[in-house]
Amino acid sequence: MSKRITLVDYGMANLLNVARAFEHCGAEVRVVEDPKSVASAGRLVVPGVGAFKDCIDEVNSRGFGDAIRDFVATGRPIFGICVGMQILFDVSEEFGEHKGLGILPGRVRAVPNRTVSGEPQRVPHIGWNHLVRPATGRNWRGTLLDGLDGKRPAVYFVHSFAADPADPTDRLADCLYGGHAICAAVQRGNLMATQFHPERSGETGLSLVRRFLDV
Repeated sequence: MSKRITLVDYGMANLLNVARAFEHCGAEVRVVEDPKSVASAGRLVVPGVGAFKDCIDEVNSRGFGDAIRDFVATGRPIFGICVGMQILFDVSEEFGEHKGLGILPGRVRAVPNRTVSGEPQRVPHIGWNHLVRPATGRNWRGTLLDGLDGKRPAVYFVHSFAADPADPTDRLADCLYGGHAICAAVQRGNLMATQFHPERSGETGLSLVRRFLDV
């Protein structure tokens, strides 16, 4: 029997690729444009691409902001992807300061345009990079990344900004870019989110999709 996910459509995501990844892993995908439909979801997926302000404005103007907060409060599984992860935080510094949903404490900051040794580096950060444990040494057992400990899995990024969680225990994985530790994934209970795109990350990305479906 397939497992159903509810995919939020607020006009700022590549829904087709995300839906295909979940369908490939055996999920039944329900795309919703009405925030009232979120309440009946068993599992919720919030993707996002583009600028933070554009995404959060669409989320709020269409009534999804409160619907997502209410859903998180139920303890049911939710998965944010790329800017869909960023909007879960308090505020973004992209093109000024813009309030997020305030579900996770922290700020979304620019990816450094210089390496730790001061050399220029390309921003946006585009392409494959390896996931590593954060400075807290958080174990991945029982999380979205279960089974990937010690493997330095490669995943696909496209972003110029990244979340900086205020609570280090929310931080699930980092990637290193020019020597800087960039937050690549967060998890607090059944709230999970990745800065990278699992739908573009090959078998590693699909393994995360399957784990989410098993929560």
